[in-house]
Amino acid sequence: MSRAFTREEDSENAIAGIGERPISPHRNLVTQRGLALIDAELAVLRDDLARAEKRADRERIALISRDLRYWTARRESAELSVPEPGSDLVRFGMGVTLEGDDGRKVHWKIVGEDEADPAKGTISHVSPMALALFGKKVGEIAVVNGKEWEIVKLSDN
Repeated sequence: MSRAFTREEDSENAIAGIGERPISPHRNLVTQRGLALIDAELAVLRDDLARAEKRADRERIALISRDLRYWTARRESAELSVPEPGSDLVRFGMGVTLEGDDGRKVHWKIVGEDEADPAKGTISHVSPMALALFGKKVGEIAVVNGKEWEIVKLSDN
């Protein structure tokens, strides 16, 4: 058996073993920005797939196809949720400013799972912090991992 044949066989096995991206069992709530991000990702992946098909890059085609299946499923299940303006309760899509018992303040926007990026101030609606905050008002306390956080401000964005 030639080496080239062995490498191709190994490559085919690697492609077959990439598996699917796991899809969350939670409701796929999205903000307007989150929905736009999904649409943008789908557009990029479609362009990438066309280029990979042109080059007949089977491994890249398999990876992009897997990601396309994921983002297509996420787009189909997306539920746009916009917070009611002026709401005094923490809801999906809202910004929440918290103050810890040490006086440190943090601000989080509660968004969909695919949009969440804590380094950029966004947290998933299924995160422990978001779950502890939902339905609370300014002045109320949320406890996460044994630490108390007072809600000091709510915003629609």
